[in-house]
Order: sequence, then structure tokens, then C-alpha cells
Amino acid sequence: MELAFCIAVFVLAGVVKGVVGMGLPTVAIGMLAVVMSPAQASALLLAPSMATNLWQLWAGPALRPLLIRLWPMMVAVTLGTLITTRWMVGSGSPWVSAALGATLILYAVIGLKSVRLRVPSRGERGVSILVGFVTGLVTGLTGVFVIPAVPYLQALGLDKESLIQALGLSFTVSTLALGLGLLLHGGTQAIDFGASAMLVLPALLGLGLGQWVRQRLSEAVFRKAFFIGLLLLGIQALVRAFL
Repeated sequence: MELAFCIAVFVLAGVVKGVVGMGLPTVAIGMLAVVMSPAQASALLLAPSMATNLWQLWAGPALRPLLIRLWPMMVAVTLGTLITTRWMVGSGSPWVSAALGATLILYAVIGLKSVRLRVPSRGERGVSILVGFVTGLVTGLTGVFVIPAVPYLQALGLDKESLIQALGLSFTVSTLALGLGLLLHGGTQAIDFGASAMLVLPALLGLGLGQWVRQRLSEAVFRKAFFIGLLLLGIQALVRAFL
């Protein structure tokens, strides 16, 4: 039953990513945390997340300029993730689940409010490093890659294809850093490479279904339902943390 649940979760998470271009780790971690620890959920996420993110990264038109522009952010993401993964691995504290719930709720509220920020070119390097480091701290603690990286990348004024590629770059680096953090901090017992690899196919199937849905369904309607779902998952995680 747990395997069937995991397969269903990754199909659904792939559908979300296929429709809106992101959300696979957020949906997967949020739903898997109902039946397992955040460390176990993050370990299962590694192979499906890497497969879908590499596809998103290489499909874009401007990898080299993005690497030149965003490499300080990627370094900061890695450092932040390595710092906090130890708490995800070594702590049974309810605060890890509470942090996950708070992250999901914040992301959902930002999405529902359609918050759009703008980052001035002056000082971008410093802001990029700060955003990357905070994103890494959140990633290492919760397994969710989106806050504050996604709102920040959306604020850079990139064209649509470059933005999707930038998100793929950020998610790929976060996935690699999370895997390295789990290994360095004794989380190898949580990593079942066979199970994680087996979930690549459901994620890719969901991704294809999501792209098909995107051509036939209003993205605005789907996004609203997606963020409402994340809000409910975040509330559930917070309630579970303090019961």
C-alpha cells in the first residue's frame, strides 16, 4: 500500500510540474510526509526530481548565461543545504514537520496572492547570495526547494523559457545538495536508491500527462487548485507537528 501511495504521489507531482513548470518536490514532500519522515521523503525524491529537473534544465536556450549570472546563488544554495540537512536526518523533533508546514503555507499564500517582485540590477549579486543561502537552509530542513528561490527568480525579469531553465538549474543544484547532505550527515539509511529510481517512471508519466492537460485546461484554474492543495497540506503538517 505504501508503494502504491508513493507511485500515485509521484504521478500527481509530475502532473503538477507538467502543467505549471514546477512543484514536483513540493507536492511530493508535502504528501509523503503524511506517511513517513521528511528525511525518508527527501531520499525518495532524489532520482525523480533529478530526472525531471535535468530535462527542464537542458531544454532551455540560455544555460551558459544563466550559469554566469546565477553561480553565486547556486554555491550559496549548496552551503545552506549542507548546514541544515543534519537536523532533518538526526532529529525527531516536531519542529522539522512544523518548518515544512510553514514553508508550504508561505509558498501557497505567495502563489494565491500572485505576488510579483522586482529585483534591481544594482545589488543583484548580494541579494542572489542571500536568497540562495536561505533557500538552502529551507531545503536542508524540509526537502522543499522553492522558498525563496522561486519568487526571486521570477523577479529577475527573465523571459519565459529562460525562467523555466533557471528554475531547472536551481532545482537541480538543490537536489544534488540535498543528496550530498543526506550522505554527509548519516542519512544513507534513509536512501533507498532502488525505490527512488523506480519512481522516476511515474514522475515522467505524470509530467507527460501534465503537459497534455496544460494544452486543454486553463492554467489559472489549475494553479489556484494547486496552491489551495499546498495550503491544506501545510496546515495538516503544522497540526501534526504539535499534536
